[in-house]
Amino acid sequence: MANFIRNLADKAPSMVAAAVTYSKPRLATFWHYARVELVPPTLGEIPTAIQSMKNIIHIAQTGNFKHLTVKEAVLNGLVATEVWMWFYIGEIIGKRGIVGYNV
Repeated sequence: MANFIRNLADKAPSMVAAAVTYSKPRLATFWHYARVELVPPTLGEIPTAIQSMKNIIHIAQTGNFKHLTVKEAVLNGLVATEVWMWFYIGEIIGKRGIVGYNV
């Protein structure tokens, strides 16, 4: 057991250095996209979002969704699924558990 701990203590600095070297470019990429994608909407983007929602409602009411290409329909389905999953993740965080509420 002492030999294992000694070997681990000897290799730990090189393992930490390798982990840092491995993670630096990946963290840089993450922060680059996080600064762009995870910002709240600006005041200029809110009217555009409202107009987009009005268009979606209009398309649903008139039945124009039947004329979407397969690519557009799949993309819309993926976006809806992502929004749905983020809702459930928020619910799980809010209730501090996966199953049920404490009542």
